[in-house]
Amino acid sequence: MATAPVDSLTADAAVAPEVPLGQKKKSSRRNTSHLKLVPATRALRDSLRARCKEVADQLDKSRPLSKDEMEAIARRTLESVGLPEGYVGWTMVNLASEFWRDQVAAVPPSRRLFLLPHCLKHAEGCPADYDDFGLDCKECGACSIADFRGVAEQLGYKVLVAEGSPIVLKIIVSGYVDAIVGVACLNVLEKAIDKILLSGIPCLAVPLLSSDCRNTSVDEDWVHEAINAQPSQPAVTTRSYVHLLRAASKMFEPAELDRLAPRLRGGPRLAELNGKGATALDPIAATEAIAHDFLAKGGKYSRPFITLAVYDALTGGNGTQAGGEEHLRSLSDAVRRAALAIEVFHKASLVHDDIQDDDAFRYGDETVHRRYGVPTAINVGDYLIGLGYRSISRDAATLGADTAADILDRLADAHLRLSEGQGAELMWRDSLHKRLSPIDALKIYALKTAPAFEAALYSGARLAGDAEMYREPFAQFARHLGVAFQILNDLNDWQGDAHNKLAAGGDILGGRPTVLWALALEALDEPRRAELELLPADARPAAWRVDRVRHLYEQAGVFDKAARLVDKYRERAEAVADEIEREELRRLLYYLIDTVLDQTPPVEPVVVAAPTLGLSLPVVAPVT
Repeated sequence: MATAPVDSLTADAAVAPEVPLGQKKKSSRRNTSHLKLVPATRALRDSLRARCKEVADQLDKSRPLSKDEMEAIARRTLESVGLPEGYVGWTMVNLASEFWRDQVAAVPPSRRLFLLPHCLKHAEGCPADYDDFGLDCKECGACSIADFRGVAEQLGYKVLVAEGSPIVLKIIVSGYVDAIVGVACLNVLEKAIDKILLSGIPCLAVPLLSSDCRNTSVDEDWVHEAINAQPSQPAVTTRSYVHLLRAASKMFEPAELDRLAPRLRGGPRLAELNGKGATALDPIAATEAIAHDFLAKGGKYSRPFITLAVYDALTGGNGTQAGGEEHLRSLSDAVRRAALAIEVFHKASLVHDDIQDDDAFRYGDETVHRRYGVPTAINVGDYLIGLGYRSISRDAATLGADTAADILDRLADAHLRLSEGQGAELMWRDSLHKRLSPIDALKIYALKTAPAFEAALYSGARLAGDAEMYREPFAQFARHLGVAFQILNDLNDWQGDAHNKLAAGGDILGGRPTVLWALALEALDEPRRAELELLPADARPAAWRVDRVRHLYEQAGVFDKAARLVDKYRERAEAVADEIEREELRRLLYYLIDTVLDQTPPVEPVVVAAPTLGLSLPVVAPVT
């Protein structure tokens, strides 16, 4: 099919999405399977990729594009060459790759990650096994994995044969690589594209020719071209949240944590005790050691990121620009400690929440109370609360008394509301009456989840100056974001969570109130409603009870109803963000919506160690 001349697609047309640039298109769930066709012939793929490059060359590369913007551009690109919308997904991937190509090429191969899918292996007769690092390729020559891997490693790449965008994002945030060259099917690339585009991670992706997951294939010369990408001209640096993500994560590395929150007892870290744990510590130093160990253990550290990112957005946005990493090194310790305090409070609530729910796992390890006992865990949670407040109060002179007082007041308010929400949940759990309306469940969610987001947003703004104008918008935004996040958390509970509960249906077995439960009670007839109410305390095996609840939930249509509620609250959060005048802050709120409300299914934890990637720490798919 003939390709329209590039003159027919002006720069304005190329970048004119369905909404103005810089504004968020209202999001909703939809079936995208019909948009993932791969051009059947090599000639058509070459022609359309060339067109993608022409369009990408006209785009403003100083800021990342959202997926909505990229889809609008992809649709216009297809219209300009007379191709159907079925190629939208494939076109988006190639537009994104051409958008980032120069920036990937500017990164030395030693700072690039090469990501390969295990489905490129031959399904029959492959001698490779799976280990903690993904596919342990035997380099037998029967497929292209070994060839690609050998070329990349010779150039200095770090190589991973596995899938899962959370793992890749964690590797990026850890600071070991600065760009990605990836091969994947359109299904996987769709899940990753928001993170890649919005975070500002330079990435070149080559789509597989099918999503069959068995003996698939790829345009191999495209892969070699991507691996060997070399800079041809100075690259425009796109704004990126990567430096801020790294700054938030770095605060919880043991050495930096000890610097920002010096350990008053000065004892060794638990990791230094050769498996002896807290029993080898001075009893007075044990609480401090356990608390610091838990702070450094895991999570996305999204709340301190929010505080740092809001502060940066309201003080020039330098942390997202070229040289952002260097700029963020100049952040005062008072600002860092204020951001750290938000996470300390969050971790304290997790310790206490795990006790109240008797959860067995947190971040893939035993919960604090399972490891050290309930009394010690309660005390560790209390210690963390004190450490959180002290992280602000000790810098009152530096921050200014009014600023410190305002932040402490907001944190105290968040603490009170969180306790009210948790208390309502516990009262319901321990009650014989198990009726719950959806609106009551949503009120509990708003109290349990929103306050921490609100405190993180407000603290960042108050550190930057007068935050009064943002008080109400942040409260509304946090409420909508927090409720949507908690509903998503409920839905994930039915898929299993690789880092916390590890098994599906944990909320039902724990007797916790959820909006899924409330929606089911509202929709079921009386006999089924009565059956559902009795199931949490039923004496039959847990697996049977979970399966029966799932069946009743499906009969009531609660999974789809809950997903529509996520859409509703997401749209409300977007509407609040739309009204924020400051562009850097507005874009940050859009980014938070897309990342906090990530609907990528949970993945199994993959530990990536030194022999594979040359990393000095484990990389585990993160959780919020």
